[in-house]
Amino acid sequence: MASTRTGRLSWADGALSLGLLIVSLVGTAGAAHNNGMPAPPLAYALAAIAALGLLLWRVRPLWNLAISGSATMLYLLLGYTYGPILFTLAISALGAALWLPLRRALAATGTVLAAALAVAAIETATRGGSWSQFGVTAVLAIPAWLIIPAAIGVAIRARREATTQVRSAQARRAVSEERLRLAQEVHDVAGHGFAVIAMQAGVALRVLDRDPAAARTALAGIRSASRDALADLRAEVEALQTGVEVTRRPRSGLADLPALVERMRAAGLPVTLEGPPSTLELSPAVELVAYRIVQEALTNVLRHAGPQASAWITLQVADQSLRISVRDDGQPVRTGLDGGRDRTDGTMGSRRHGIDGMRDRAESVGGTLRAGPAESGGFLVVASLPFSTEDGQR
Repeated sequence: MASTRTGRLSWADGALSLGLLIVSLVGTAGAAHNNGMPAPPLAYALAAIAALGLLLWRVRPLWNLAISGSATMLYLLLGYTYGPILFTLAISALGAALWLPLRRALAATGTVLAAALAVAAIETATRGGSWSQFGVTAVLAIPAWLIIPAAIGVAIRARREATTQVRSAQARRAVSEERLRLAQEVHDVAGHGFAVIAMQAGVALRVLDRDPAAARTALAGIRSASRDALADLRAEVEALQTGVEVTRRPRSGLADLPALVERMRAAGLPVTLEGPPSTLELSPAVELVAYRIVQEALTNVLRHAGPQASAWITLQVADQSLRISVRDDGQPVRTGLDGGRDRTDGTMGSRRHGIDGMRDRAESVGGTLRAGPAESGGFLVVASLPFSTEDGQR
């Protein structure tokens, strides 16, 4: 039966072997003294061989079990007094169960068990022992030194493998969640950029003949919006491909809301911004979520509220949290699930997808979000975000 190499020899293996060597030599002498006769040199030699075999208990567990098992069986077959050599056998069985493949470990331990039963039977037959005593040995003593350590080793290994599988699953889940987060970033960046570009392109087409200056301004806005969107998309796609967040551009936050509002106004959407309070301090994660929620809400206004709509953004502090309100006065044709506007152009699905994405963002930092028709008409998105994330980071 071939051995299996499971690692490299370490100082811990040497310390274990040396410790058992000392215990075996001292314990063998003590056991022989208590029995009223000195131990012969061969007894010490076999105890030493069994202990030194533990040098291989992790790197060559099958060799270790074969060396310790053979030395122990010969020790017992020669009728020497039971002593610490049995500890080396127990540790060898434990190592085989820990480091060998399960089937090989069971086969090796079963072989040593059969040898131990044969030695016990030979001792009983040749020395005129009691067969009832042999039965006790076969049922209690031998399992105590072989089966129980092997069972403990199997249990430890099963727990270790289960822990490894859980950690691997957690790592895969973390990677998947990060990729989903990056995909959401791509969706928000692309959706906002395309909505602004589409609105400004429409303005340019309407005024191209009668007001070339206004058309030129709209085209300049398209160029600026496309550059910003492409830069953000490039960073997010690179992060999605490499798994490393790109820090080329600073993360968006509340300080970027005025620029966002100006871009929306340039696209033809009248937007009014109230807040945030100048003394407000939020964690970077919450600031990014707040910005993305406002951005997505305004993008939905561009897409779904109609060309004559206006929007109002209000940021307030309430109950140790930031309250974000984005309202528009657009008129829906009819109201769908979760307040998603079902316009005749078939865009209800994208509206609902945007709301779901905003809600997921809010919940990712311990906040809440609700969206639906406003009492005064139009559509209302309200988010409540804590000042810091749930883990307490600011």
